[in-house]
Amino acid sequence: MRKWLPLLAACLGSFMLLIDVTIVNVALPDIAADLGAGLSGLQWVIDGYALALAALLLMLGALADRFGAKPTYLIGLALFAAASLGCGVAGSASVLVAARAAQGIGGAAMLATTLSLLHATYTGRDRGIAFSAWGAVSGAAAGVGVVLGGALTDLLSWRWIFFVNLPIAALAIALSAIAFGPSPRRADRRVDLAGMLSFTVAATAVTYGIIRAGEHGWGDRGAAPALITGVVALAAFVVVESSSAAPMLPLPLLRGAAFTATLIAAAGLSFAAFSTSPLLSLWLQQYLHLTPLRAGLSMLPLSVCAFLVSGVFGRLLHDVAPQWTIGGGLVVIGAGSTLLTLIDLGSSWTATIPGYLLIGAGVGIMAPPLVAVGLAAVPPHQSGTAAGAINTARQLGLALGVAVLGTVFRNVGTGKTPGHAFVDGLNTATMTAGVTGILAGALVFALYARASRPTHAPVITPPEPAQLA
Repeated sequence: MRKWLPLLAACLGSFMLLIDVTIVNVALPDIAADLGAGLSGLQWVIDGYALALAALLLMLGALADRFGAKPTYLIGLALFAAASLGCGVAGSASVLVAARAAQGIGGAAMLATTLSLLHATYTGRDRGIAFSAWGAVSGAAAGVGVVLGGALTDLLSWRWIFFVNLPIAALAIALSAIAFGPSPRRADRRVDLAGMLSFTVAATAVTYGIIRAGEHGWGDRGAAPALITGVVALAAFVVVESSSAAPMLPLPLLRGAAFTATLIAAAGLSFAAFSTSPLLSLWLQQYLHLTPLRAGLSMLPLSVCAFLVSGVFGRLLHDVAPQWTIGGGLVVIGAGSTLLTLIDLGSSWTATIPGYLLIGAGVGIMAPPLVAVGLAAVPPHQSGTAAGAINTARQLGLALGVAVLGTVFRNVGTGKTPGHAFVDGLNTATMTAGVTGILAGALVFALYARASRPTHAPVITPPEPAQLA
């Protein structure tokens, strides 16, 4: 039994950081009421966490190589716990957003190191078991998050969705300290601080500009400068990565159609499948007056369907070309999001079921092969960087999706009665998510089909640790 303590330590941390992506969704109405937060404040509660994960994941992977995966993981756990406490005691929306960003920093350190630790701890058949168990726990986190968040918010308060992390983090820290051996260190590994800084500024500025425009209009004095700053920072990122001796993201990787398609698919998955969840949570609770727990349970069909489709059809689709599994799966997700436009003024929560089931089916088809296909498209020695980039794309897709769809929702509802405004805004947002998924799926299909070499070789255990979340 002792040999599986490292697996338990890694799974605890991963479960905690991934569950915090979704656990907050069903608590948003209570947070808004308690802290007086508007839609833009709620968007930042989600995006503060997602942006920190996206911006720092690759750099913290490099830091873990330089200073050791174990100390990086322990620091990440400690920071995540402290930030969770800060979230739980936050007295204003701005403090909560800042604490959520700190959570994201800790989460990035954890996500960048868990599989490295498992890879170094286990060999042979045990390694395969460890990776499979870690993947199952990570996959379950999204579904558990909405239900657990609803239960804690209902029975205690929204603050307990963060307080619950404290005992989990304490146990994970204690287990990690004794279960993992010393980590190898690469003192020669350089850290791309300039790349990290320019990427962070670009992602944050663009997200801020979109949210600001939704709140105050596109003519707002703060929106345009933010968007311009984001574009300039993105250009600077390209220049920095092109000239860096140790780039955070080696740009030659993007010359391969298959890897570029994988990044687009990862971002499109989060945008089309999950970015509408905050708005749907508000509809379920503020307009249908469901309790947080019932709202969480009503959102469960998506995760359950994804789990079942992945389990039943995963092996059957294992050797199918990625343009069909990943590109086609993304189109299915987009079609599911468009079905959410069935919601009207007289709808009950059951109106979401057809859309959720189709979205879940698409996720179950495309998510399992996503990282394996991406890794097969790059040289083996760059597999760790490639996997980190895929995770970064997923978090960035979520952050931008929440910003864009929130802005669409707000602009459509202007000048209408509250009920019509909410439903019309929600329908336009879900349609936007659906069309984005379908178009991204078509682009991904074309890129995979054009790839010069096969990118769907089966990869069970990557040659280097890779983040599979």
